[in-house]
Amino acid sequence: MKSAEGPVHILGISAFYHDSAACLIADGQIIAAAQEERFTREKHDARFPQSAIEYCLNAGGKKLDQIDYVVFYDKPFLKFERLLETYIAFAPRGFQSFLTAMPVWLKEKLFQKILLRDELTKLGAGPNIESRLLFAEHHQSHAASAFFASPFEEAVVLTMDGVGEWTTTSVAIGCENRLETAKEIHFPHSIGLLYSAFTYYLGFKVNSGEYKVMGLAPYGEAKYTDVILDKLIDLKADGTFRLDMQYFNYCTGLKMTNKKFYKLFGDLPRKPGQPLTQKHMDIAASIQWVTEEIVLRLTRALSSETGSKNLCLAGGVALNCVANGRILRDGKFEKIWIQPAAGDAGGAVGAALAAYYTHLDKPRRTNGKDAMSGAYLGPSYNNSEIEQQLSSAGACFEKLNDSDLITATVDALAAGKAVGWFQGRMEFGPRALGARSILGDPRNPAMQKTLNLKVKYRESFRPFAPAVLREDMADWFELDCDSPYMLFVANVAQNKRRKMTKEELALFGIDKLNVPRSEIPAVTHVDYSARVQSVDRETNPRFHELLSAFKARTGCPVLVNTSFNIRGEPIVCSPEDAFRCFMGSEIELLVIENYILYKEKQDTRLKINYSTTLEPD
Repeated sequence: MKSAEGPVHILGISAFYHDSAACLIADGQIIAAAQEERFTREKHDARFPQSAIEYCLNAGGKKLDQIDYVVFYDKPFLKFERLLETYIAFAPRGFQSFLTAMPVWLKEKLFQKILLRDELTKLGAGPNIESRLLFAEHHQSHAASAFFASPFEEAVVLTMDGVGEWTTTSVAIGCENRLETAKEIHFPHSIGLLYSAFTYYLGFKVNSGEYKVMGLAPYGEAKYTDVILDKLIDLKADGTFRLDMQYFNYCTGLKMTNKKFYKLFGDLPRKPGQPLTQKHMDIAASIQWVTEEIVLRLTRALSSETGSKNLCLAGGVALNCVANGRILRDGKFEKIWIQPAAGDAGGAVGAALAAYYTHLDKPRRTNGKDAMSGAYLGPSYNNSEIEQQLSSAGACFEKLNDSDLITATVDALAAGKAVGWFQGRMEFGPRALGARSILGDPRNPAMQKTLNLKVKYRESFRPFAPAVLREDMADWFELDCDSPYMLFVANVAQNKRRKMTKEELALFGIDKLNVPRSEIPAVTHVDYSARVQSVDRETNPRFHELLSAFKARTGCPVLVNTSFNIRGEPIVCSPEDAFRCFMGSEIELLVIENYILYKEKQDTRLKINYSTTLEPD
């Protein structure tokens, strides 16, 4: 039975579209949150998050029948309504898509309340689960995940994504425990879907490859912005917009774009695996510029209209850290806070918080810090669990004291080795933040290429992010505010940049890739930018200690920090996952808590070949 006294426990769930997740809160405090993909090892797993729920319940010391409310992050009937109305509006176009979608909806998605009830019952929810099952709207969940988890008493909340039920862009006003929607833009007009259309056109996977477009953009010139603004989108001065649906196919078809779109840009979509041309880079640069222009106009208008000094961002578009950096530098808001799990996974957090503050009308108090605990909300492992998993996998390992462990790790990093770093609780959201990370020496000009091609098995153009001591950040980057979640892009400081030769300045496109641009070339993109993570002693003491030791050895308080996974797989969750990734890549040293594993000491028969498991670009 649910608890009659004591803290109110609420379980938030996002599922069935992409990036399923669960979150447990107790009296508004986030106890645990995790994505299902980390446990099932299926990237972007959309299934009911059974494993994530079980983890959250275990972390909170609760059984499901002791949970006061279970909240789903959107309303399936409203989505079905949008689907039907869209097909009717565009009929007879889209009949084939209609025939494809309807059986899935009628069999599964339309009856998600029943599906949720049945799945929760299997997990021990008890006979009265339906009376404790609530549904939030999609954008309400996003906005709540940003505002209620933020350190602000009041703020403007801007949510931008592909589409929820009907809403694609929304503005809410948050004040204490209230969150009121002020305005919305509705489907099919969507920044997220516009960006995804170009993601598809450039040959990357929709809902996962958008960050590749962002990374590709600096190699190109924004030559097609006029075409996009003249033909595809009617953008107003206040950032509101409408798309010309003659060029898109996502309303009624099985693809994002159509022949008219292809004719506009002169080519068919790039197929995965085909070479990237300068034109592809220029198109990426153009849609990135247009996206930044949209969000800048929106945020400038919101600042003028509301007079608020605080801005919260959520939704998948809020993961566009280049645009976030532009908003920050624009200076219209004094403080900006972005939900680190800004995509659909974060909807689980928002659904739970919305139920607690909005549905139950509970008081909210902030202490100047956000509620995400550095995003370290996932599982951790004790010594016996680590030893058991590594022994079962056949690993050769040794245990060191804290000081020796840091020294050995710094030795490896300074020697140019790639290090797997597994510490404490797993991060929630798409970024590795020093708990499940692959680390490297940013001073090494070959490190970006090495990590991309030999460790991550991904495209060579992809940039890497720097983790930097918070106290040293302003000396190395043009940024001097907290950036713990790696969600702002800023330029490398002028005095750390290398003077370019005339020949180097004349290069364009992918030829820019191998030219060192600063004292930390492995994390300096071709436009001198970097996606910065600030590390402070309080939030992640061991990672801070490692960075401090690396600085003492080398004079550099920065490390390359990329997610601990290889292409096509989720970030590692368990010690066993970490060991498999270690043996399936050219990571040379693996550090799991106080255990250290050297590649040369491992049984070569345990080497894993991932070549057949890679997903297409």
